Amino acid sequence: MLPDTPQLLLFIAAGWLLNLTPGPDVLYIVSNALKSGVRAGIVAALGIVSGCFVHVFAAALGVSALLATSATAFTVLKWIGAAYLVWMGIKLLLAKGGSSVVPADAAQIKVPADLRRIYRRGFLTNVLNPKVALFFLAFVPQFIAPGAPDKVTAFLLLGLLFNLNSLPINFGYAWLAGWAAGRVSAVQRTMHWMDRAAGAMFVGFGLKLAMSDNPSR
Repeated sequence: MLPDTPQLLLFIAAGWLLNLTPGPDVLYIVSNALKSGVRAGIVAALGIVSGCFVHVFAAALGVSALLATSATAFTVLKWIGAAYLVWMGIKLLLAKGGSSVVPADAAQIKVPADLRRIYRRGFLTNVLNPKVALFFLAFVPQFIAPGAPDKVTAFLLLGLLFNLNSLPINFGYAWLAGWAAGRVSAVQRTMHWMDRAAGAMFVGFGLKLAMSDNPSR
């Protein structure tokens, strides 16, 4: 079902490079880890990966092909996803900043995290982004042999591998951000500005998604 070893290694390496590239997913993980610690960042990563699994199954079943060919389906999901990203960005922009006085033992002081909400938002960030669905539809089939006896199963296995390989990268971002928040006092003192920067970037990602065209055109 899986490609030969050189192709499989290429698939893994490409997946790692793609996951290392900063984007909405990385931003969401880092902002939560900075604010509420490593555990919150890991939960954010798990929510994002869960959303990716939805797109993998959808792509394997042909839903992503519909998004690629139907302007209406793409536009509807695009606007929902864009609105959600902008909404998250505005919430961060309007969030109240913390105290500018940071105790020496700042590593023990974290903003209380609602882990269920963090997971849910991470999940919805990916599920409501049609470009994630189209990415899997465009990327994964390149590594499926034309003569594969069961292309759907091969697609699911490669999608599973891609998502599992993303976890070390995403957990690494969470750990690094949590480590920085606990040991670099300047990060703690300017946390509210980090929220503003993250909020502005989320709004930007949402607007960029809203203005994107259907790649099939």
